Amino acid sequence: MTIPLRPRRLALLAPALLSGLLAQAQPEPMKLGKPDPRDFQADAFKGDSAAAAVVLCDYGATRFKLNGTHFQYETDRVTRVKILKKAGYETATVFVPLYHRTGSEERLSGLRGTTYNMVGGQLQKTKLDAGTAFTEERTPNQRVRKFTLPDVREGAVIEYAYTVTSDFLVSLQDWTFQGPYPVRWSEYRAAIPEYFDYKMVMQGYVPLEVNTHEESSGQYTAHTDAGFDEHGNRESSGSGVITGRVTNYRWAMKDVPVLREEQFMTTTDDYVARLDFELAGERMPGQAYQPVLSTWEKINSELLADDDFGQQLGRGNFLKEQMVGLAAKYPDPAQRAAAVRRVVLAAVRYNGTNRYSTSGSLRKAYDAHSGTSADVNLLLIGALRTAGLKAHPVLLSTRTHGRVDQAFPLLTKFNYVIALVPLADGKELLVDATDPALPCGTLPERCLSQIGRLVVPEAGAGRWVDLRPTQRHVHFQQVQLALDAQGGLAGKVHEEYAGYAGADAREELAKLGEKKYLAEIGRQHTAWAVPTAAVLKRDDVEQPLALDYAFTQAPDDNAAAGTLYLGPLRDFAPSQNPFRHENRQYPVDFGAPQEEMLLVTLTLPEGYELAETPKGAVIDLPDDGGRYLYNVAAAGPTVQLTSRLTLRKPMYGAEEYAHLREFYRLMLEKQAEKLVIKKKA
Repeated sequence: MTIPLRPRRLALLAPALLSGLLAQAQPEPMKLGKPDPRDFQADAFKGDSAAAAVVLCDYGATRFKLNGTHFQYETDRVTRVKILKKAGYETATVFVPLYHRTGSEERLSGLRGTTYNMVGGQLQKTKLDAGTAFTEERTPNQRVRKFTLPDVREGAVIEYAYTVTSDFLVSLQDWTFQGPYPVRWSEYRAAIPEYFDYKMVMQGYVPLEVNTHEESSGQYTAHTDAGFDEHGNRESSGSGVITGRVTNYRWAMKDVPVLREEQFMTTTDDYVARLDFELAGERMPGQAYQPVLSTWEKINSELLADDDFGQQLGRGNFLKEQMVGLAAKYPDPAQRAAAVRRVVLAAVRYNGTNRYSTSGSLRKAYDAHSGTSADVNLLLIGALRTAGLKAHPVLLSTRTHGRVDQAFPLLTKFNYVIALVPLADGKELLVDATDPALPCGTLPERCLSQIGRLVVPEAGAGRWVDLRPTQRHVHFQQVQLALDAQGGLAGKVHEEYAGYAGADAREELAKLGEKKYLAEIGRQHTAWAVPTAAVLKRDDVEQPLALDYAFTQAPDDNAAAGTLYLGPLRDFAPSQNPFRHENRQYPVDFGAPQEEMLLVTLTLPEGYELAETPKGAVIDLPDDGGRYLYNVAAAGPTVQLTSRLTLRKPMYGAEEYAHLREFYRLMLEKQAEKLVIKKKA
């Protein structure tokens, strides 16, 4: 089920209203056909040597006009790109998405472009043949206009321009300032008449160089075709002109860096510097303000009435026999919810597709023993209700789908649904039945997107739900090592993966199978021989997944006589800092808090001792954000090492990145310290 945003073709109720283009006071940032001579000089791009291309200027301007008595908007786009390497050739192929529905469409016109190459000191121009552009049908409602600039070489400058005319006033042309290549200048202007009230949301982590708006007036013309009055008499066609107030907006960014993918990010759509618009309402002359943007209350009502969402919740009677008796057997609501979840997990397997509404009937998914996240979790909600529990759906957006903006009531921003079960004392249990590797009440990591929207039948009772994780990533290692006088090692290791680390380990185990999973230990540590290994508590998701193995490592032939050097943590802790870049514009999103505990007991060979005990360390992040503890203690032939990492927050802001990067650097420095073990005098 999908509730679409319908295109608005706004008819004029007055005889003559708005159409025309307002002159912008500021000159355009670039002129087609006039590249800067510096664009062909190598020195101008020394700072961009790592990039395959540089966007020199990307400029767009939107204006409103009338097509007869219906509004449209036109967006002109002009782009110039410098190609530095062959990998940048892809910028010469441009895809322009165009949407269409019955009676409404977007059209591309005025396509033109040129490729400039400096050949033998002379500027050579190759024009784009607009006739070579072609259209691809991507979906029933989207086609893509595609064209490629000709004669592209390393060092070339390409430029192109086109106009898109759109009937879809609900969503004004969005503008993206940032992308896979550095951008010298990106600018967007919009001349919006007083008759349209748009919500504007700026996202991203790049500051605006220009952010201005000013009011002016412009003339707009409406044309009416001949028609017939109520008596059947033909009316004359005509036109009218009126002056309307317009707000001229201008936004620009300068020297926009590449949007690079880094570790611990959700989808890049959450971080890109972008300006979004949604039509909130209309102020037509002589009429009261008319809201256009939906409301959360309206979405709530429509969802509950929809055959693929709310109406499915009452169609789970085929599970009634399995639910009978659960209420008496499990009087505690949390335990009963867990029992219902086990029934659903056994009945329907999640097929990896994320939706908030069913792809058919719940009975169909039940009979097929496979379904989308909506099939599984709407069946879960129905089963919970059949078992006597109050359960309601919660909409959310998965981490790879993008964040939900609470200011924009848009159903398209969601792609997932889970169950909420009220408990005693005002507590609530969030339940998902797609991942058998997680205990009841723990959401899959893909669902840890901060907030969800509760859908309930009571008017005005819909609200936002906190999706902060109830579990952590927990990895515990206990290692017993015995060192011989030649530098050889024998060890026994007990590992435990709990919380989300346990779910990840169980997923990997299910994918590889136990034999291959255990074989990975030897592949990761090529110097080891692993004679025995076993997995414990594989099926008890309420307990950590455990791994026990033994290993031996041959002596070091380069060891100096009487002196041994050992880095006992190197094989059990990460060796590289995940934060390689000096700075970061985006938050570090771990999804859930982190806990890494490593205890090593080392037995020294007879007649040897620790030459010097390394200094312990306690490293703290600001604002109690985390701690690393390192300690070494020696008692006779036994050395105890403790390494413990605690990151208390699921997300760290960009302003905390420098502290986090330094925190990891100092931690890895301590973990890399070697013990110096000498023969006693």
